[in-house]
Amino acid sequence: MDKQGNLRLILAVAISFAVIVIWSKFFAPEPPVKESQTQVNQTLDSNAKNSGNEVIPQSAINTHTITPPSNSNMKGIPSSLPQHKEKLVHIESQDFDMDIDVFGSITQVYLKADKYTQPRQEGIFTHIGRLFGMVNGENKKLERLPLLADNVPLYPLQMVFTDENYRKKASETKYSADRSHIVLTDKAETLTLTQDLGDLIVKKIITIEPNMTYKVQVELSKQTQYLISNGMRPNADSESYVFHGVVLQKNNGSIEKIEDGDAKSEGENFDDALYVASVDRYYTSLLFNVDKPLSLSIGAFSKGLPTPFINVSTINEVLHGYIGPKDYRVLESINPNLTSVVEYGRITFFAKYIFALLDFLYQYIGNWGVAIIVLTIIIRIVLFPLSFKGMVGMQKLKELAPKMKDLQAKHKGDPQKLQAAMMELYKKHGANPLGGCLPLVLQIPVFFAIYRVLYNAVELKNAPLMWWIHDLSVMDPYFVLPLLMGLSMYLQQALTPTTFTDPMQEKVFKWLPVIFTFFLITFPAGLILYWTINNLISIVQQLAINKMLESKKQKEVEEHTHKKHAHKAKK
Repeated sequence: MDKQGNLRLILAVAISFAVIVIWSKFFAPEPPVKESQTQVNQTLDSNAKNSGNEVIPQSAINTHTITPPSNSNMKGIPSSLPQHKEKLVHIESQDFDMDIDVFGSITQVYLKADKYTQPRQEGIFTHIGRLFGMVNGENKKLERLPLLADNVPLYPLQMVFTDENYRKKASETKYSADRSHIVLTDKAETLTLTQDLGDLIVKKIITIEPNMTYKVQVELSKQTQYLISNGMRPNADSESYVFHGVVLQKNNGSIEKIEDGDAKSEGENFDDALYVASVDRYYTSLLFNVDKPLSLSIGAFSKGLPTPFINVSTINEVLHGYIGPKDYRVLESINPNLTSVVEYGRITFFAKYIFALLDFLYQYIGNWGVAIIVLTIIIRIVLFPLSFKGMVGMQKLKELAPKMKDLQAKHKGDPQKLQAAMMELYKKHGANPLGGCLPLVLQIPVFFAIYRVLYNAVELKNAPLMWWIHDLSVMDPYFVLPLLMGLSMYLQQALTPTTFTDPMQEKVFKWLPVIFTFFLITFPAGLILYWTINNLISIVQQLAINKMLESKKQKEVEEHTHKKHAHKAKK
């Protein structure tokens, strides 16, 4: 690749970063416009039709509705929603609380660990704003973090009968419980909910574990078809530049994702799902069956908001569920298939291996920031042969720069002859114009994979590095790392051989550290840490290679001088 191609590649990368930042901050999709209750009913009707059963009206969910407050974080909230406010059972544990309502649904889960309740890290501008009274309010620690929105169309374990008579009775009949208050310690607790529909008795036997997993056994006194939901997605994180919606894995291992806004109004059926999970950036509510695949019907609520249902026709159905953070090791311990709930976008196929290596390092190191540094070193070791070859190639191109300039002057009006002459020059001196670009090209997918890992992995939430960085998943609040990254990039650039003959191109190239610093200043601190360490390693490598090449050149000069003197002495 010639100098112009090299410059275009670097500029293309810089522009790509700019597009990502600007789009995610200013042009992310807005929540769909609120819809009427009529459209809610149509959606549930569509779900039932697509499941091959009778139409299920909204009354099957609940006959009581309210008008919720505006919620810009949750896409697709309509103007009228089912109301589940009457609490039947409250579960307490060290790490979470859970509420179950009189219609047998899990209506709220609260996280209590410091990792999820700590206030968001504030930057220097926020502190200055508070000092001068321009920023009001306190950034307080939460008592508990609620995972579910106050009012949503579907809650976990919400049931809908296909028989019209049972639907009506279920919407009017409250469950009874054998316990109203449960305190979890270090062992599971079991709760039995009962709903008497006359000639049909419904029992939900729920066994709740301390790690937020649960097993629900739905027993019917006689066989009838119904649907049960894992609920709408959690609403604990409002970040727009991540996947929100429903994820499921088929029996063949393939992953299906239905994002908020993309669900089909006519619905979709899946007969071989290993699990169904509603997810936001960090949290999930899911159901699966260890013995058989699930039969799913996923329709659209409001403007494409997916509504997941599991179709059931047995009198005794056992499902396993989890509501909580998308922690890789927790999900793996529940069921290895559930690890695919952790989603990294289109680069998931590669990013999941980056996270696996990062997680492995963390288990031995105990600090995510140090693990990122070690990961960077490992990646550079793996890429070293190509990096070394590229750096040596750039040095050769630098040495050939004067001859290339002469060729450009000689063949100024004939591009074809110039290209042929330059290729001959490269061949004669063993230089590769593509060698300098290859290490950069190889680092691009690694960079984006690490970016997605740091952006999506809940493990890095509130993970500290140094005294001023308490959360590697968000930007450095004092811009120390971005500035170090820019300085290291400038130093690396100063040490790297260049072949520019156009002064304008050289000026643009010198401005790249400043451009990258501003583009990446709002990126997660962990990502900037990776890029800074990457630059520092490049500097060390470049210094070593420059010294090696200088020593080699000096040796060649000495050998040439020795041969010259020997030739004269012989004469």
